Amino acid sequence: MKMMILFFFFILPLALADLKVGFYGSSCPKAESIVQKAVRNRFNRDKSITAALLRMHFHDCAVRGCDASILINSTKSNTAEKDSGANDSVRGYDLIDEVKQTLEDACPSTVSCADIITLATRDAVALSGGPKYDVPTGRRDGLVSNINNVNIPGPNSLVSVISQFFEKNLGLTTQEMVTLFGAHTVGVAHCSFFANRLSSSGGKPDPTMDPALSAKLVKLCSSSRDDPATPLDQKTSFLVDNEFYKQILAKKGVLQIDQQLALDTNTKGFVSDFASNEDRFQKGFANAMVKMGKIDVLIGNQGEIRKKCSIFNNRN
Repeated sequence: MKMMILFFFFILPLALADLKVGFYGSSCPKAESIVQKAVRNRFNRDKSITAALLRMHFHDCAVRGCDASILINSTKSNTAEKDSGANDSVRGYDLIDEVKQTLEDACPSTVSCADIITLATRDAVALSGGPKYDVPTGRRDGLVSNINNVNIPGPNSLVSVISQFFEKNLGLTTQEMVTLFGAHTVGVAHCSFFANRLSSSGGKPDPTMDPALSAKLVKLCSSSRDDPATPLDQKTSFLVDNEFYKQILAKKGVLQIDQQLALDTNTKGFVSDFASNEDRFQKGFANAMVKMGKIDVLIGNQGEIRKKCSIFNNRN
C-alpha cells in the first residue's frame, strides 16, 4: 500500500463549533487516556503510525469536515470515500477500530469516531517529538460518505492553487497552510508521486532538486522493487520537527509541491522562518491542527455517535 502525507483540502467553510476541551469529562472520564494508551502501544511497535494518522485526519477533514466519513466501508449501494484513489494509501483504520471497541466497552455510544481520529493524531504527534496540545472535543459522526465528494489535489499542484483552496474553502491563511505542510516532516512518498521530477521530457532532472538527492532517488526508483518509497524528510523522518523546512530550503524536497513552497514568493518567507525557529513551528503547528480540526464539524444533535466506526448506525 502506498503511503504519503498529503493534506490538500477542498471542503465546506468553517462551522461555528460548540466544541470544548474535556468534553467527555463527565460522560466518559477515561476517554482520552484510553485513546492515548492504544496509540502509545501502536507507536512503540510502529513509529510510522504518526504519518498514517496525520494523513487520515487530513483526508477526513478534506471532504465533508472532520466527521469520520473516511472510515465508512463501501456497500453494494454506495462507494464510500475510503475507496477513492486519493485515499488508496490511507491506513490506521484498525487502530481506530481497536480504540472504538475499548471505548464502547467503557462508555457505550458516547465517544465519536471523529473525536477518536482527532485525539489519536494529537497523541501520535506528541509521541513523535511534536507539540503537546489540547484539542476540543464534542464532534459527532457524519451520515454520508461518498466517493464523488472526494476532491483532493495532488502533489504536482501549484502553490497558488493550494493557497486558494486553503483561503477560500478552509478559511486558513497562507502561513497556516505552510505550517500544516510541516506534517511532511514524517511519512514517505512512493516513486510514482515524484518520478516526473527525476527525468523531464528532455531527459534532465528537475533543476530545483539537489543533484545528490536526485541521483539517490533515480537509483532507488530504478530498483526492481514495486514502486519503492523514500522519506519526505530525508534527515529526521520519524520526528515532528522543523527539519522539513531546512530540507526544502536546501532543494531536498521530494515532492514538487514541497519544493515549490521554498521557492514561491508568497510562501518562502514562512518556510525560512520555520526553518530557523523550531519553537515557532511547534506552536504554529499545534494551533493550525486545532483550527483544522474544527472545520465543518457536526455538533449537538447533528449526525450520530457510531457504534462501529466503519458502518453507519441502523437508521431504522
